[in-house]
Amino acid sequence: MNGANPQAMQTEVFGEVKRNWGWMLALGILMVILGTIGLGMTFFLTIASVLFFGVLLLFGGGFQLVDAFKSKGWKSVALHVLMALVYLIAGLVMIGDPIGSSIWLTLMIVAMLLAAGTIRIVMAFQMRAHKGWGWVAFSGALSILLGMMVFMQWPASGLWVIGMFVAIEMIIQGWSSIMIAFAAKAAADEQSAQTGETSGAAPA
Repeated sequence: MNGANPQAMQTEVFGEVKRNWGWMLALGILMVILGTIGLGMTFFLTIASVLFFGVLLLFGGGFQLVDAFKSKGWKSVALHVLMALVYLIAGLVMIGDPIGSSIWLTLMIVAMLLAAGTIRIVMAFQMRAHKGWGWVAFSGALSILLGMMVFMQWPASGLWVIGMFVAIEMIIQGWSSIMIAFAAKAAADEQSAQTGETSGAAPA
């Protein structure tokens, strides 16, 4: 529709972010700080990532195993138990040998970077009528580039590459959140100004 309400379009793009842009701004600043710290300790960040994922697998496998024993009579219980055991074994291997497991975790980080970059580019085009969308698109393209670089260096330099690019991705995500927060604030200010003009207009 050519006569679409600009305020309705802004609400559709930003939703509640316009009222809570300060939280997104604070989150972005925090992620930039944490990512910068991570750049100075890439090896430990790599090990921490492997251990964290291993713990997640242990919890996931444990809950799935409990759920399987509660599902008596289900024909796929055996497969459910088998998958739970695979999760548990993978988690134990990662926790027991985080350095060796980091090579395989690298591939998962590649997928995360590519997915995050793609989502960020789509998000940027949804808000292309507002300031700052170019920075969001740039951050998405940079995430995709980082994912490709990690994949090209796999598996030889998996240890430091994982930590370094996780830290860089945190910085990129932080700046992306900061740009979105400022764009949402600008949209909120514009809406407030238009609302004020409308309420203060003299009746015909």
